[in-house]
Amino acid sequence: MIIITGAGQGIGAAVARRAADLGRPVCVNYRSSAEGAARVVDDLRRSGVEAMAVRADVAEEDEVERLFATAEEELGPLTALVNNAGVTGGMARVADLDIAQLDTAYRAVLRSVALCTRRGLRSMARGRGGAGGSIVNISSTGARTGGGHEWVHYAALKAAVNVHTWGAAQEAAADDVRVNAVAPGLIDTGLHRANGVPDRPDRLRPTVPLGRIGTPEEVAEAVVFLLSPAASYITGSVLEVGGGR
Repeated sequence: MIIITGAGQGIGAAVARRAADLGRPVCVNYRSSAEGAARVVDDLRRSGVEAMAVRADVAEEDEVERLFATAEEELGPLTALVNNAGVTGGMARVADLDIAQLDTAYRAVLRSVALCTRRGLRSMARGRGGAGGSIVNISSTGARTGGGHEWVHYAALKAAVNVHTWGAAQEAAADDVRVNAVAPGLIDTGLHRANGVPDRPDRLRPTVPLGRIGTPEEVAEAVVFLLSPAASYITGSVLEVGGGR
């Protein structure tokens, strides 16, 4: 069974739909996108995959426990986790950042990854009675570029996600759990509108060597590859999906 956080829309929804090809039950986690999560579950069921949606704020420890316990009870043992949930906290230059923006982004981006990875390893690690598995964290190319003039706070938290990925991969390897990350670049999702800059993709398109904006489905391909047996010798890696930017 696969748990995908923040899977009611955008990249998470695309990952859930693409994960159907792995032939395992899928738990679609969401916090506010109930209608989107329901549509994803319907699509999965139509494709013959057992699926369910579970509302949970994955920045809250008790809700993470409820999410995993519910999914495991209904869909079976956990074999994969995609930590996709996250928000930017809004756009702001460093000197103008409101601490509430940083706290919001921290909870959604880093705290959620730490809580869900901890709970996922407790289920999947062979040393704890699990059967092994795979974890993929959604990072950002901003972790490398820095996000200057837009969201340095968000980029810094995504860099921390990369570090968490590398460290967790080292610890989990002996328990047959692989931990990797996918770092999207400029992708056509609702993130830009949510931050009040719907024109951002078109404005930055000339900076992308491949000359176009990426799609959630292209990110999903990378995620599902890392979840699949084809990536059996890959752990502690951050795969960028950014068109060369």
